[in-house]
Amino acid sequence: MNEKNIYIVRCGEVALKGMNKPYFEKKLADRVRNSLADLGLAGSRTPKDEDGQKKGVEVKRHQGLIYVRSPKDIPEDEIIRRVSKVFGVASVSPAVEAESDLDMIGEEAVKFMNGLIEKKGIKTFKVYAKRADKNFPVESPDIARIIGAKVLIGCKVLKVDVHDPDCKLFVDLREDETYIYDQKIDGMGGLPLGTNGKGLVLFSGGIDSPVAAWMMAKRGMVIEAMHFHSYPYTSDRAKEKVERLCGIVASYAGRVKMHIVNLLPVQEEIVKNCPEEETTILVRRFMMRIAEKIAVRNKCMMLITGEDLGQVASQTAEALVVTDACVSMPVLRPLIGMDKIEIMDKAKEIGTYETSIEPYEDCCTVFLPKHPTTKPRLDRIEESESRLDVEKLVADAVASEEIVEIEP
Repeated sequence: MNEKNIYIVRCGEVALKGMNKPYFEKKLADRVRNSLADLGLAGSRTPKDEDGQKKGVEVKRHQGLIYVRSPKDIPEDEIIRRVSKVFGVASVSPAVEAESDLDMIGEEAVKFMNGLIEKKGIKTFKVYAKRADKNFPVESPDIARIIGAKVLIGCKVLKVDVHDPDCKLFVDLREDETYIYDQKIDGMGGLPLGTNGKGLVLFSGGIDSPVAAWMMAKRGMVIEAMHFHSYPYTSDRAKEKVERLCGIVASYAGRVKMHIVNLLPVQEEIVKNCPEEETTILVRRFMMRIAEKIAVRNKCMMLITGEDLGQVASQTAEALVVTDACVSMPVLRPLIGMDKIEIMDKAKEIGTYETSIEPYEDCCTVFLPKHPTTKPRLDRIEESESRLDVEKLVADAVASEEIVEIEP
């Protein structure tokens, strides 16, 4: 009945937001719309084709669901790939529409199942009916029974199997239309981007920080990235690697603003004036100070790092306490309780792992001490910092900032 393909998009966790639910649903619909924008969106002034259909992709929300309608020449796989990567989407179902009349539903269900017989060779099925329109005179179990009987009559090769069917046929009866589908394709879940403020991620070329950025974006936080390099000790190829990693994160999180700062002058002053074993923690404190300055300038609410408790010398409990003492902004560490294998598995899942393990150096490996302190004391670290012109070093580093806009 519709000359466009239709997809039902479910909102998952957004549905639990009570009085704020419409705000989250609107944000999610906007994000779905953005993910499809380059395919050509239909708006209120969009002209219609010969069949009265608006040209382009339509995205509308209604009764807690989001409906995407797209021209039939846009591949189904492409729509599903894009929409399922949007944070906040729980699942996507390619569907067909029918009028909310049992005879019309049965007719469309038979057509739908015959198509599945041809494509997938199914032999058994079970109908799951949901009556969202409580004014409809037939209840859900009876709808399932009636539509199942019509399918058996119209698809002679099929049998009902209530325990382990080849196909689960879903019939979702609503006030205006009924939707028929057989798949619920998992989305990313989480919350829509832009519903939880903005944070600045300390973004290296390693495995951890891209995963941390992805995890915070999944919770609805808009992400900006802070990358430190130590040119000429680190190469342009190392920086290009980081930009590619940021691009992968951007494919989920949208455009990412990346701030790039040369840390070498800071590192050289620390090596020249401070105890070798304290180099790692001192450099880390400077990175946090510089990141905080840039975060405040860009209206970021907090800093985010890929630190994992106990993984390296700068990530012991004592080191993290000393590191955080130099900034007033909250520091989030979404990976803090994960082990390395879990982080690597997540990196593989989101597509950053293979790029992260490319053998290009980063600033954290420059001037690395042989025996870094694992239990630093704040008073001793502050005493070492008293030998440095901290404010000038931070100001000079911030002044060296380059900005790169990373597109999805």
